[in-house]
Amino acid sequence: LLHLREAGIEEAIIITGFGANLVEAEIALHAIPGLNVRTIYNPFFALADNLASCWVARSEFDRTTLLLNGDTLFETEIARRLIGAPPAKITLAVDRKEAYDSDDMKVLAEGSKLMSVGKHIASYNAESIGFMRFSKDGAAMFAQAVEAAMRRPEGLKRWYLSVIDHLAVETGEVAIQPIDGLEWGETDFLEDVQGNIELTARWAAKAR
Repeated sequence: LLHLREAGIEEAIIITGFGANLVEAEIALHAIPGLNVRTIYNPFFALADNLASCWVARSEFDRTTLLLNGDTLFETEIARRLIGAPPAKITLAVDRKEAYDSDDMKVLAEGSKLMSVGKHIASYNAESIGFMRFSKDGAAMFAQAVEAAMRRPEGLKRWYLSVIDHLAVETGEVAIQPIDGLEWGETDFLEDVQGNIELTARWAAKAR
């Protein structure tokens, strides 16, 4: 939240589910001047994947919007780079590395154009860091696609990036923004926690 504010964001909406009361208590402890933070509760969190989190917040996609996974940690410059990326309806922040594991959300891009995104795609040359930008038109397009996806029998079990993959294929209007050289992290497994504590400690020390 602090890094979003440093990048110029004035409002953050957090989709809660498991442990919602703990998340809300933590937010209350860390009020950030100039940043309005509010929450929307997802009552389907125990039954659904993160597409449903986007669905409960679909009415918020009526303006230029950033979408960020709750477990993605990022230095402020990543948000600035994404916000300042060339105009596109949807822009996905991506990183590149020498090898990818089975849990990485892999990306296939040609130049600045997203061709495909998913954990199990056959060809890839980057990974999504779980952070993207929507123009006003792109946000509306995404919200409409989320609504359509949630009406299908498998909707509750889908990731929202499966909708981004569909839009990339169908419209050709999804771009990427590389963040090579910048620091970020995510918490997928228990062993990720210590590394992320060290990562954020470095950021905090630099800020001081």
